[in-house]
Amino acid sequence: MRIVHYLNQFFGGLGGEEKAGTSLESRDAALGPGKLLEQLLGPDAQVVLTLICGDNYAVENQEVLIASALEKIREARADLLVAGPCFLAGRYGMAAGALCAAAQAQLGIAVITGMARENPGADLYREALYIVDSGENAARMRDALGAMARLGLKLLRREPIGFPVEEGYLARGLIRDRFVEKSAAERLVDMALAKVKGEPFESEMPPTAFQPVPMPAGIQDLKKARLMLITDGGLVPKGNPDRIEGSAATRWGSYRIDGCDDLKGEDYEISHGGYDAQFVRQDPDRLVPLDVLREIEREGGIGELCNEFISTSGLANPLSNTRRMGREMAAKAKRLGIDAVILTST
Repeated sequence: MRIVHYLNQFFGGLGGEEKAGTSLESRDAALGPGKLLEQLLGPDAQVVLTLICGDNYAVENQEVLIASALEKIREARADLLVAGPCFLAGRYGMAAGALCAAAQAQLGIAVITGMARENPGADLYREALYIVDSGENAARMRDALGAMARLGLKLLRREPIGFPVEEGYLARGLIRDRFVEKSAAERLVDMALAKVKGEPFESEMPPTAFQPVPMPAGIQDLKKARLMLITDGGLVPKGNPDRIEGSAATRWGSYRIDGCDDLKGEDYEISHGGYDAQFVRQDPDRLVPLDVLREIEREGGIGELCNEFISTSGLANPLSNTRRMGREMAAKAKRLGIDAVILTST
């Protein structure tokens, strides 16, 4: 079996954060964790190529990285791509997830990676990939690589994959049919009784976990603040230049409003299938209240209104999309020096 292993600059032995800008490099042998990976995969497996890339370069040049890496993986005639484990390193996890997803889709080979549950890459790619729960740091390297090796071999051999708790991968949010001894009603009653008695039980539908978001400090003086408008109501310029989907959107757009005091219906459309948008089409200011904020700006009630507004569709959007887009929007607002955001919805 021919294995390609992807590592970041630290685990690839190039260095720490000072090497995070390093572009993609390759070695024709196993390095670092890859040597242990070879042992765990067995005598019939060989890491024929190790790909190494700095975390900053990987996330800032993702398309270039993926195109170059896929070409090298193709030339290596790889049977299996292993990325990581990434533990809690967010940039590493994002790059590993993106590369595995691309290799799986474009090359049709088996892929496996490992991340901590709170790694943003896990949140983004768990539906598309099998991601082993690596824990938060390299103290669990052997355990994580062992689980990745076992699951990677199963994927490569097209063997049945068990449930997350059995195989050690993060739950993907997929539902499988199977025969069971008790009906759903009976299982529900059993769980309810166990809860009343204080006995242990495991829910079949665990609630979605939301990380706590600390409340930011209030704006001390709105008359000096720079504000920005953001909406999840799907308002986009005619033609929808960013091709924002009306449901489960994966993209968002930022649109200029320089010198504009009033949004006109003939200039905009709605990419959102979850509400009656006829009134917004008549007057987009009902969703993105530019007219009122311009008046407040002229009167000195706020320091400045940003000459861009951000828009996407919030309909039926999985958390992996919304969390990623939220981080991207927040990063843009930070770059623009925004003090506060007014978020409008439907």
